Amino acid sequence: MLKKALESVLTLQESNELISAFDQIGNIIIVRIPDSLLSKKKIIGETLLNEVKIVKSVFYQSSAVDGDFRTRNLEILAGEDNTETEYKEFGCRFIVDVENAFFSPRLSTERERIAKLTQDGEIITNMFAGVGMFSIMAAKKKKCTVYSLDLNPVASKLCERNIAINKLAGKVISINGDASKIIEEQLIDKSDRTLTLLPERSDEFLDSAISTTKSGGIIHYYSHIHADKKSEAGKLTEEHYKKITPVKSEILGSKIVRAVGPRYYQTVVDVKITK
Repeated sequence: MLKKALESVLTLQESNELISAFDQIGNIIIVRIPDSLLSKKKIIGETLLNEVKIVKSVFYQSSAVDGDFRTRNLEILAGEDNTETEYKEFGCRFIVDVENAFFSPRLSTERERIAKLTQDGEIITNMFAGVGMFSIMAAKKKKCTVYSLDLNPVASKLCERNIAINKLAGKVISINGDASKIIEEQLIDKSDRTLTLLPERSDEFLDSAISTTKSGGIIHYYSHIHADKKSEAGKLTEEHYKKITPVKSEILGSKIVRAVGPRYYQTVVDVKITK
């Protein structure tokens, strides 16, 4: 549908590049546009707005996700200049701000995996929780307690709003602040399961993840890894974790979460630690 709509302004190759580089989140589309097509960004935005009927806003992502608050710059191309929307996943509702708090629809499979691994009675530390999606999905059907930590005050406020609009079997506690300090002050040896959802900086926070995790608990250690062959990425992540961990660890498994660039992957290794 979109290819046909764009054929008057883009070549087939350009259209293919564009369609693989946009996300639809609720009634918002975010599109990453190659430099070669920036002169056509307004007509691209208008076309997407007209063709995807539920969409109210089309934004061009003009910067990468960056900084301690994990935000990005968006430029309105068509429709309403409103970066807040509602997104639904796994039977949960989420209010997200696609510019001012971290959120990615491309982690949905991983969110569902963690939710299914979660057991009744668990205490979970989600160190970089964003708007609380992993936390809320884990607590949707399981009687667990999730400490949902984030440095970005916008993300923490959205997490609180999302807790309020979802019916949970468990409990999610949103705490705004530096994850390492919060763990040191409140959450030492508290967690049965810990998530390190800041893959580009996980090595910096591994000691904190270990500190909050009980002996016998599980850490889901996310990282970015370069691999010449996609099939090798999981094993390379395991090897990296083994080199840097200061505690006895049993590798339970590893997987690619998503590709983040040419021969560059976000991965996760699940480990059971003994202290």
